[in-house]
Amino acid sequence: MAEPLFKRAAFIGIGLIGSSMARRMAADGLAGELVACARSQDTLDQAVGLGVVSQAYDTPAAAVEGADLVVIATPIGSYASIAKAIGPALKPGAIVTDVGSVKQAVVDAVTPYLSDQNPFVPGHPIAGTENSGPASGFPELFEGRWTILTPTESTNSDAVEKVRTLWEGMGAMVDIMTPSHHDMVLAITSHLPHLIAYTIVGTATDLEDDLRQEVVKYSASGFRDFTRIAASDPVMWRDIFLNNREATLETLQRFSEDLTALQRAIRRGEGDVLEKLFARTRKIRRGIIDAKQAE
Repeated sequence: MAEPLFKRAAFIGIGLIGSSMARRMAADGLAGELVACARSQDTLDQAVGLGVVSQAYDTPAAAVEGADLVVIATPIGSYASIAKAIGPALKPGAIVTDVGSVKQAVVDAVTPYLSDQNPFVPGHPIAGTENSGPASGFPELFEGRWTILTPTESTNSDAVEKVRTLWEGMGAMVDIMTPSHHDMVLAITSHLPHLIAYTIVGTATDLEDDLRQEVVKYSASGFRDFTRIAASDPVMWRDIFLNNREATLETLQRFSEDLTALQRAIRRGEGDVLEKLFARTRKIRRGIIDAKQAE
């Protein structure tokens, strides 16, 4: 039997992403021992009870002791305190990675607390559902999906390749880009759509009772999709917007300008303008399908 890629992997946070990673790593022999730490004792009890991890700890420092891989899978706002707690407890050579949707802020929060002997390889699996908790994870979550790694110029290249091998072993396709470029790309593909979804569903929530009930009753696929997105973890998304505010605000400004132009075309009855826009945007959908990033 081949040696596992990592002998002991510690998860700080064991929700949808962390538990999906742990399940796949166990199934494919990518890690020997899997342990976790989480804020909630109920979460830890679930993770152990479900067999996602073999041991649970109530502090990050205890969880990372002896680990050769540490995965931070918590809301981004907690990263600095976690890095400060685990820094002195890491064994030399242990690799630290993460699964956060923002990368430059993550690099800034984590790297000051790690020694040169503990490389940080920031990562972002572009996969997920609106569900959370250890029970929501499943090993096929990353199959055929992209994971983006955003090492800095000083990140140990061997560590980057080892984390790449891990993600590829879990079925993901891997790309590498700078943290700042990642944040701009994801502001368009993920952060802005979530902001729009939260806004649209929030608008429906503020409707009069009778109208709101009918909106729920007669929801078409478009609105249902928005409600699925808007059901995502509110703490996680609060931290994403606060930690990627510049890229999000720039993208939101572009969107606002485009929305104003669309509003003007509708008001003026400019059907040709609307049709031209709708024809152009269909190409994006075809491209996503061709890239096998749509069901």
